[in-house]
Amino acid sequence: FVEERTVGPSLGAENIRLGMKSVQVGLALVVAFMILYYRIFGIAAVIALSGNLVLLVGIMSLLGATLTLPGIAGIVLTVGMAVDANVLIFERIKDELRRGNTLIRSIDTGFSEAFSSILDGHLTTLISCAALFFLGTGLVKGFAATLGIGVLLSLFTALTCTRTLLRFLMGYAGLRRPTYFIAQGQRPSTTA
Repeated sequence: FVEERTVGPSLGAENIRLGMKSVQVGLALVVAFMILYYRIFGIAAVIALSGNLVLLVGIMSLLGATLTLPGIAGIVLTVGMAVDANVLIFERIKDELRRGNTLIRSIDTGFSEAFSSILDGHLTTLISCAALFFLGTGLVKGFAATLGIGVLLSLFTALTCTRTLLRFLMGYAGLRRPTYFIAQGQRPSTTA
């Protein structure tokens, strides 16, 4: 035997319930922060993050994975990685807006400038996941698999879904006000 664990049904159910509650609370706090601080960018990030979680749960279901506490931890870290990628992009966009670029040009430049940082961060996390998966046992492998799949999905949703959503939103002239994207004191001198 490599590993054997015995958990009673009531303790296991309680742990899963508490784990899912922690995911919900964490997700609610992330959603609130992103929308309050990043405004329309935050809304786009939340939609992309929701897509990320739906895809992650769908892939895990297709693989027949059982939800365990390490799996829940992998999901929570996936949310963190997805938000981190969006924050990098949004801060680059805000820098471009402060320089006086148009909103659409700032979005394109922000994504291109943040790409290498996002890719590097995700690749190093994937390397760690691979090491944990191939060298770990049991629950560690489940954590590594969940996090690895989540990181790949995070890369996809941050770089394609968020960009697509922002480009779609920029199709509406009424949404192109700088105050919808950055705080009053940080506003650029020109309009988008």
